Amino acid sequence: MRTQERSRRRVFARGREDRGFASVEFAVLALVVLGLVFTCIQVGLYYHARKVAQSAARQGVEAGRAFGSSEGDGVAQAQAFLERFGGSVQGASVSSAGSSAEEIRITVRGKVATLVPGLELHVTQYADAPIERWTTP
Repeated sequence: MRTQERSRRRVFARGREDRGFASVEFAVLALVVLGLVFTCIQVGLYYHARKVAQSAARQGVEAGRAFGSSEGDGVAQAQAFLERFGGSVQGASVSSAGSSAEEIRITVRGKVATLVPGLELHVTQYADAPIERWTTP
């Protein structure tokens, strides 16, 4: 009987040694899970900002390539698009650098909204297309 008592005491003693360990495991695991969640959200913000910048560039190109339009019309259309939908692209700038008499190119640059203070992610997207013009056969 005494051996049974000793084994019971050992079991209880082991249980007391592990007390609180689950809390530590949970805290460490919670940090890892939160890190993964924030990383996924940040990646989503980055890709969303890229798509918004690309859409603004496309809108600008479509406006600037129409017959009788100018590069300035394309830049204005891209800026108007960013004012309406560009909340995820901060400090956006639009330019028509790289355009020629036969082709228009609109470039949108800006910063991505981030969750981490001090982290700066930049996005640059462009679109180009030939300018519509009348030709004679």
